Amino acid sequence: MPSLTLHPDRLLPADPTTRRIARKLYAAVRDLPIISPHGHVPPQWLADDVPFTDPTSLLLTPDHYMTRMLHAQGVSLADLGVGGHELTDVGRREAFRLLCTHWKAYRGTPVKFWLESELVDVFGIDVVPSAATADHIYDAIQAALSTPDFRPRALYERFGIEVLATTDDPCDDLAHHRSLAQDPSWHGRVVPTFRPDKYLEPATPAWNGLVDRLGDVAGVDTGTLAGWVRAMAERRSYFGANGAVSTDHSHRDARVEPLEPHEAERLYAAARQATVTPDEGDALRRHLMFEQARMAAEDGLVMTLHPAVRRNHHGPTAEAYGADVGADIPMAVEFTNALQPMLEAFGTAPNFQLVLFTIDETVYSRELAPLAGFYPSVYVGAPWWFIDAPDAIARYRRAVTETAGFSRTSGFIDDTRAFLSIPARHDTNRRMDSGFLAELVADHRLTMDEALETAVDLVVTCPREAFKL
Repeated sequence: MPSLTLHPDRLLPADPTTRRIARKLYAAVRDLPIISPHGHVPPQWLADDVPFTDPTSLLLTPDHYMTRMLHAQGVSLADLGVGGHELTDVGRREAFRLLCTHWKAYRGTPVKFWLESELVDVFGIDVVPSAATADHIYDAIQAALSTPDFRPRALYERFGIEVLATTDDPCDDLAHHRSLAQDPSWHGRVVPTFRPDKYLEPATPAWNGLVDRLGDVAGVDTGTLAGWVRAMAERRSYFGANGAVSTDHSHRDARVEPLEPHEAERLYAAARQATVTPDEGDALRRHLMFEQARMAAEDGLVMTLHPAVRRNHHGPTAEAYGADVGADIPMAVEFTNALQPMLEAFGTAPNFQLVLFTIDETVYSRELAPLAGFYPSVYVGAPWWFIDAPDAIARYRRAVTETAGFSRTSGFIDDTRAFLSIPARHDTNRRMDSGFLAELVADHRLTMDEALETAVDLVVTCPREAFKL
């Protein structure tokens, strides 16, 4: 079988002088703890510590990075178990075989780097994926998953995770988080994240039912805008009491702007009657986002924004498989004018912190770095989703550092449902940042001591500060 080996200098600079410097920097951060302040790993995995059942449901089905590429090759998402399509034992093996058969489709992508790292570093498998090796790899992973060392809590400890954030609905009772917090045998830290997006989109058909549910859970009448605000504040307080440090927001644009009180009341009433127009819905959503920012300045939950993604781009796929299956496509976004009303009100408030993510790389140097370079509340989020890849990480550092420095960045964000890929994703970023800092040392723009200190800051200090950890 073709042998799979991981070069120790992978992703480090090719220039010999710079590579030697990068090796020293990477060695200083390679084994530091993982801080993951934004992700999608289900808290139940760690609360119940139930063994993973099979390679496909763990590594393939929930990872839209993998499934979308296979879909582009003509593979049916149903054959991968996506969207609730249950697979038999034979079907799960066949799905994994489809991944291995199409392995060359991942060449040049970060997915290849991540999965190869998982195979070698996590499972000790040194075989290149292919149609011929698929069953061998599947069986080796299946055998490992049946052992205590591969249960969720054991892997959490093995990966060196210090903090793991989940993403949670405002109406969630956070039972699994409370179970972990009360478990004397658990020594990790898993924190919920308040994600209210669908409660802030009043032009959508589901909004009224969601707002009714919000009111029921919060014990507040949400028939009025004031009631909606009280209910949101109540749920934010509940999340904070259960360990949350941040809120997460993703809408079509970045604009956050208050309405005049009478206009906000009028539009809220129209929305409750399901007569609000799409444009009015957007205006009200921007006002509701402003209310979220106001509450963030009061309760101290860090506000993270990652706007401008066209969700469920292909309607038939959304109807058949639901959301979050890889059919979301980035759009251009504008921040400077869009955020001015919010930053005018809260940008220098002592308790307000804002982390800005984007898939639109054109705004890094033009907008995000200057914003973070002035406002003490603003941090530039790491490359995320479609651009959490080696070359994009390098472009990010070159685009933001001259204006915002290193301390105004968020640290790495893995944003993943793929639990076993977390170490590989963080390792990718540590290698790329080591290479970037090595170039500054080689150019005599940083001393080695400064680069070493900065390398550590990027891994642990920056995320702790940006997310108040």
